[in-house]
Amino acid sequence: MKLTFLGAARTVTGSCHLIETDDLNILVDCGMFQGRAKEEALNEQPLPVKPSEIDYVLLTHAHIDHSGRIPWLYVNGFKGEVIAHKATVELCSLMLPDSGHIQEFEAEWKNRKRMRAGREPIPPLYNLAQAQESLRLFRSIPYDEVINLTDNVKIRYSNSGHMLGSAFIEIWINEDGRETKLVFTGDLGNTDIPILKDPESISEADYLIIESTYGNKLHIDNKSKAERFLDIVTETLDKGGNVIIPSFAVGRTQEIIYEINKNLANYGEKANKLMNAPVFIDSPLAINATDVYKNHLDSYDEEARWYIENGDHPLDFPNLRFTRTAEESKALNKVKGGCIIISASGMCEAGRIKHHLKHNLWRRECTVLFVGYQAEGTLGRRLVDGAERVHIFGEEVTVNARIEMIDGYSGHADYIGILNWMKNFSSLPKRVFLVHGEEQALYSLSERIRNEFKIEPAIPSREESFVISGIREVSRGFEKGAEQQFRYLGIISLLEDVKEGIADVSEMLMDELKAGVDDNRLKDIQKKLRILQKDMVELLKI
Repeated sequence: MKLTFLGAARTVTGSCHLIETDDLNILVDCGMFQGRAKEEALNEQPLPVKPSEIDYVLLTHAHIDHSGRIPWLYVNGFKGEVIAHKATVELCSLMLPDSGHIQEFEAEWKNRKRMRAGREPIPPLYNLAQAQESLRLFRSIPYDEVINLTDNVKIRYSNSGHMLGSAFIEIWINEDGRETKLVFTGDLGNTDIPILKDPESISEADYLIIESTYGNKLHIDNKSKAERFLDIVTETLDKGGNVIIPSFAVGRTQEIIYEINKNLANYGEKANKLMNAPVFIDSPLAINATDVYKNHLDSYDEEARWYIENGDHPLDFPNLRFTRTAEESKALNKVKGGCIIISASGMCEAGRIKHHLKHNLWRRECTVLFVGYQAEGTLGRRLVDGAERVHIFGEEVTVNARIEMIDGYSGHADYIGILNWMKNFSSLPKRVFLVHGEEQALYSLSERIRNEFKIEPAIPSREESFVISGIREVSRGFEKGAEQQFRYLGIISLLEDVKEGIADVSEMLMDELKAGVDDNRLKDIQKKLRILQKDMVELLKI
């Protein structure tokens, strides 16, 4: 068989892996690339096989970086089955149409600019209707049941503890009378996260494909996490500010609701302040997803079940308010202080959160509290990394608000969690492939696995293929034309840097002009800018 890594290879977005056997073409996940223009350009790149030739998509969970290109696959000819846990299917029925709406909105915004420039409009990656149509291909299955795809291929889904419905997937493939077992973890869950059960374990695999998001980090313990959360919130409320929490609509939002509700009974005066502060869930998708969570009590851990049995649903409390309409959302921007706003998207790339950041980032009394991973190139990552100014909806916004990060709420295991999960193997894999991580995390985790298990992990690049068997890895190489196909991505990245650099120079000049600028220095800057202008004009002629 051949295993090709098409996404989440040396990055955390666009999860997608292709398995080619004698009988089937299988994708494990088909996620959307998110971040800067370089990443987004990958969303329309062709696959090594035609979508019409793909038999199955085995979906680990509903997050868009794992599921978001399934409608695109459908638009381009895929007619096979998408297999997922039943809760994942329900969440995708909300998330994929929502993503289609976002694709339409962004294409419309880009096309207004293109038309003003006399350029042809571009279609969205897919639209809302196409996303809804693609849902007909979904098939829901339970955990822990072995399912035969063919006489030679069988699968089993088990709870990975990352979010509601998330799974790691065991795949048994029989070739030439020998069976080979592959295990894809998807996103492996953090232990003791609110609401959900911890990840299950397995005892064996020939080849393990495992995520590495926090391969170089440790999460803070649960007690410290709760106290820090309360301290940040109450200190902000005391100053008369708002707490803005960018949160993934599915997963982190429900866990934050749970954490607030639990703290109402456990932390005295700080809890009283929370009880007097309205908590707004400002995301229709998050509101609907919360209802799905309420319908899957079988996935809850013992603590969450205890709350329910004692008449206190962990996803509901008196001062929790839901804002569904755009008008209700806009009204929140008039609130000057004293509330908590939880809004998507978690990395601040789209949705209502950008409006709340625009109205609160410049205010010193406010806090932006991140509770999930921020990928490279995203607005959320720039804020976490200490940006002093950001551009939102074409407007420059000064970052005066307090920026905080609590990664203990992450749904991803840290490196100790990953190593502990691997210790459940009674016989170690022949090879471990590290995916879904940035470079530093990948190499750090690779070294730890090498030291702990005496296995040399592979860190695949995008479009790198491995021909493997039950005995050993046979060969590795790149898909035909892969190097040429992605050469332009470096240029896109460079142009993004130039764009940001020009914005930085403009801001610097504005500051200097206010203080007074030396004439010779001004002439030198003008000369260099004219050279840059000429070079840009020549570039457009290519």
